[in-house]
Amino acid sequence: MTRLYIDADACPVTREALSVARELRVPCVIAGNSTQNLERSVRATDLREPRDPRHPDRGFWVRVLQVGVGADSADFAIVSNLTPDDVVVTQDIGLADMVLGRGARAIGVRGRVCNPLTIDSLMLIRHEEKKVRRAGGRTRGPAAFTSEDRARFRTNLRRLLKAPHDARASHNGQAPRDGQTTATSPSE
Repeated sequence: MTRLYIDADACPVTREALSVARELRVPCVIAGNSTQNLERSVRATDLREPRDPRHPDRGFWVRVLQVGVGADSADFAIVSNLTPDDVVVTQDIGLADMVLGRGARAIGVRGRVCNPLTIDSLMLIRHEEKKVRRAGGRTRGPAAFTSEDRARFRTNLRRLLKAPHDARASHNGQAPRDGQTTATSPSE
């Protein structure tokens, strides 16, 4: 059964992700460092543990996973718990790469589903942009976040959570079904 993980470090769509998870009755884990108020998007009525501990993937519940302030702490906490059925919301292309490597699925905050066929090129672009910045150069930042981005995110997350996942397709380089995936940009 699918679980939704949210990389909450500067995530502008946490509320939307939780709303879709509630609607589809998908368990959810919000991960972020201890300097953030991760509880702000969780409703007082949301279950914090599964109703039936013997079947933790039945029905919606939300767990907050606070990690240390160290770089990539939330990323590693998420990856260590993933199964191939899971979906991760992140704007970190490095985390998306690790998620795909584990056979799970990743979606950017603008609703672009990460694709195993293009993730390596996106990692290369990210690396090259980082080299330019370290040398004192400037790179273009992301476009302003729009209501269209938010709507695309909700639509594609709903589609991902509803669709059955074939982890073998993720590992052997096949594109997922329905042509629904587009690669995330490095700045997402």
